[in-house]
Amino acid sequence: MAVVDRIKFDAPSEEILVWRYPGEQLRLGSQLVVSQSQEAVFVKRGEALDVFGPGTHTLSTGNLPLLHRLVNLPFGGDTPFTAEVWFVNKTVRRDLKWGTKTPIPIIDSVYNYPVNVRAYGRWGLRITDSRSFVTQIVGTLKMTDTARIEEHFIGEIDQKFSDAMAEFFEKQKTSVFQANAQLNELSTFTGSAISREFGRYGVEIVNFNIKRISIPKEEMDKFQEVLGKPMESDQVGQTPQQQPSGEQPKPETGDETDALVARLKTLKKMLEDDLITNEEYEAKKKEILERF
Repeated sequence: MAVVDRIKFDAPSEEILVWRYPGEQLRLGSQLVVSQSQEAVFVKRGEALDVFGPGTHTLSTGNLPLLHRLVNLPFGGDTPFTAEVWFVNKTVRRDLKWGTKTPIPIIDSVYNYPVNVRAYGRWGLRITDSRSFVTQIVGTLKMTDTARIEEHFIGEIDQKFSDAMAEFFEKQKTSVFQANAQLNELSTFTGSAISREFGRYGVEIVNFNIKRISIPKEEMDKFQEVLGKPMESDQVGQTPQQQPSGEQPKPETGDETDALVARLKTLKKMLEDDLITNEEYEAKKKEILERF
């Protein structure tokens, strides 16, 4: 294989995150050309070593200290050595799409009612630590294709978002049914949690927002109807631990009147949260009052 005298990557698109120079036979004295939006990382034996910023660099033992220490580079300029050169795109990538792949199960902290939610939005990234990025993404995960890397990142977002969203509603003591009224606060909270996770990849999350959180219509209908069914309506406003498995839920005091009052309060809360209309509220209230 021919010895490379000039190493450069003319990126055809800013969407390419990382690219490996095809030649590995290098020599001291070769020219390394790094564009303004790039960094070049020398890799040997799977280890990310010396990093070069924008500019034209003449390779020498002086600017390859980590590689020189690892393989004892030859002093003669004509003696070749082998190493990989990875070019990393440092530009900001905005307006990327993310979305939950499957519904997220969550217990509503206000109503103590299980629901499944979906979410989607936009996000953006910037590679801040090229050595960490090449080590984690290229070295550990063996990913070089930009599409696969972004797919992996979206999977990370999905997992971290699920955990952070549940934590948000638990801390705020607010209902997931009102999530779309709190998108800014929820975006900030979940975005911070995701940013901490991505730091280990050498990646900064430059923007993260939630466009929409949705609950399947059938689940909304089920929730609104549940107050009209004695067995199920008693579960609303109670924690799962209060209902032994396999037993019909019963008021904790044994007094059905207390249970009916609790259901009326829950119904009123649903009206205040705009989860039901006035007509639905009056109809359900009438059903409950008829049980007294």
